[in-house]
Amino acid sequence: MNEQEIPIDIHLNKLLDWLVSRRICPRDWQKYIIAVRQNINNAIQDMPAVEEIANMLTGTYINYFHCQRIVEILKETESSSKNIFGQYSSQRMKDWLEIGKLYEKDNIYLAEAAQLLVRNIVYELPSLKRQLVKCRQIQEESIKKEADYVKNENAMRQNYLSSCQKIGIEGKNIKKELLSLLDELPGSLNAVATSAKDLTLVRNYYVSFLNFTLKKDMDSNCLPVLKYVIEKGNTTTFEWRTGEPPEVVEVTTPVFPLDVDCASTEAADDQIDFGDFVANSESGDDRSSSSPNGDFVHVDREECKPENGYQIDFGDSDINWDISVETSGTNDVPVFEGEGGKVARGTDALSVLENETTRNSFYNDLLELEAFLDQRVMEAESSSSDVLSSSFFNNAPEILQMQSTDVLKQMLNSTKSLSSQLMTTKLKHLYLIKSSPRYVDRLVESLKSKLETAEKMIDCQKAVKLKYHEAVLEEKALEPKIKIIVDKTKILLSEVEQDISKRYKNRKVNIMGGLSALQQITVY
Repeated sequence: MNEQEIPIDIHLNKLLDWLVSRRICPRDWQKYIIAVRQNINNAIQDMPAVEEIANMLTGTYINYFHCQRIVEILKETESSSKNIFGQYSSQRMKDWLEIGKLYEKDNIYLAEAAQLLVRNIVYELPSLKRQLVKCRQIQEESIKKEADYVKNENAMRQNYLSSCQKIGIEGKNIKKELLSLLDELPGSLNAVATSAKDLTLVRNYYVSFLNFTLKKDMDSNCLPVLKYVIEKGNTTTFEWRTGEPPEVVEVTTPVFPLDVDCASTEAADDQIDFGDFVANSESGDDRSSSSPNGDFVHVDREECKPENGYQIDFGDSDINWDISVETSGTNDVPVFEGEGGKVARGTDALSVLENETTRNSFYNDLLELEAFLDQRVMEAESSSSDVLSSSFFNNAPEILQMQSTDVLKQMLNSTKSLSSQLMTTKLKHLYLIKSSPRYVDRLVESLKSKLETAEKMIDCQKAVKLKYHEAVLEEKALEPKIKIIVDKTKILLSEVEQDISKRYKNRKVNIMGGLSALQQITVY
């Protein structure tokens, strides 16, 4: 094969070393290039308004081959500046011709071009490519995050509405709506007491079972609070304890600020007005005209607790010391008598289902009845242990023998229905609100936190949208920049190969790893 047909392959990373090793360029070429770059910076300050020159000065580093093209353009634009000897008197032309001469000295332009190729192909273009990839990843992540934030926002708002619905409020003015619900508490508890009458047969069945199995009368000790509510209804705790209705009911209640804006719950403890202690109920009536929220209002027992067990009437500015203490009934409970007769104060003034202690006892009675009925249903459904049909129950009362499995299940469902009615989410909150004014603020904060979280999700959506648009703008700026650098680098690569080829009798020169890398970036 003819030597002229053998191509010269030069690896891109070794190009500069190859030029220096073959003495085409000096090793200390960089110290000469400083003066050239300084002259270029000065020369480009005064350039003719030619579009091609403006394109050359945009996007990439000015090199020797650009300078040659600028000189050709100036020959046309500065042709009028020739003198009679054919020389250019234009300073622009003189500057660029001088730059060309400095470049050509010791071929330092080739060394600079080799360095530019390495910098563009190995470093700058891959860096821009990574930035472009990152921009697209940010866009994809932003779209995904925005969808997640929208989903979380809707979930928190739905959670807020669901919580408000369970409590029984709209959620527009949370605190005011919560406090207004206290008016519904007496009616709800009275409805529970009315429903309790439906369990008369169920309780009788349970008592009969205990009487038969234990061989003694259990009526008085079996489910006492449930029995009382079935027979007497939701009376005052005083009547439950003493067996006699009070002649006067003195209700002590903290007065809640009903005009509180739901947007402001700071310093909640300072906003609570505990009011004055009053006693002006009608004799024999379980209601109190001093209660703004219903028949009975829970008393903060810690703040209204009397010293040494005595109740003090704060109805007037002077203390009424004319108090006598009697004991009545089997419970040996103190009965306070004043000018108005027997007086129910403090927790005694609350209804049985409103008083936390008696309400819990009532609920425990229901749970006990549920557990019993659940066991009876299991026994009735079990063919291997059918206690109802055994000889043990032959002498049992008719009420025990005649109850079928379906009837037992109906009894169980009725009992569970009543316990659920007593312990709904709404009533649980009302119990706590009535017993502690501070609970209102905690509940308000809990509900508001759901809305605040939803608002934070909106802010997060705005943030990721902004990030998305910034990434889009950056991508739009990077794409043309990469294209310009790729195109001009391809031209520079070709010019360097041609220049080296001329030095070796026009043998083909291949700069390995240059064009292939540029094509990959272009395809991307």
